[in-house]
Amino acid sequence: MANKKNLNDKAAGLGNEALGTEHEATEPKLHQQNSAGSQETQKFGEIVLRPHGLEEDVVKNSVQALNQVLADTITLRDMYKKHHWQVVGPTFNQLHLMYDTHFEAQVALVDSIAERIQVLGGISLAMAADIAEETNIERLPRGREPAAVQLSRLIDAHTLIIKECRDYAEKASDAGDSGTDDLLVSEVLRTNELQVWFLSEHLVAASPL
Repeated sequence: MANKKNLNDKAAGLGNEALGTEHEATEPKLHQQNSAGSQETQKFGEIVLRPHGLEEDVVKNSVQALNQVLADTITLRDMYKKHHWQVVGPTFNQLHLMYDTHFEAQVALVDSIAERIQVLGGISLAMAADIAEETNIERLPRGREPAAVQLSRLIDAHTLIIKECRDYAEKASDAGDSGTDDLLVSEVLRTNELQVWFLSEHLVAASPL
């Protein structure tokens, strides 16, 4: 009887061991970021060459330029949401709605710019702390400002991005990167030119602001 019990216990142990192995195959392996050493598969600034026919130095220059435009576009996008929440005054409703419309257009630009960086084989900026370090747009105060000041800040940010786009697009064109040139001109530049026109019309002399 003792031998039979030992055999049964041994069989049960083998069954539990097999069950444990099965569980290992289906259980999520959490906290992998705590493993020793860097888990990055591609470091920021590194380029993975894609079959797009562009030389590595051309790609590096385009990725660097696009990341600058991306940082400034993300900052402008967030400026619109801040002003959307905080706007006050007799033109509250129209500015509230316009800010959100412009915000959505900037969201689309952010995605297009980031995707172009990835297409080229680069790494796009993404986190708020990194954006804050890289943007050329002046940091806003946390508190509420008059609508006229909001508009002026937005206009200045748009103008900065417009100038960047023209400069970077020309360089991309000269280097043969027509895809980056097209993105900067057809999407980023034209969207910003249209939005800055809408904003500036609110600051004419007859404005109630």
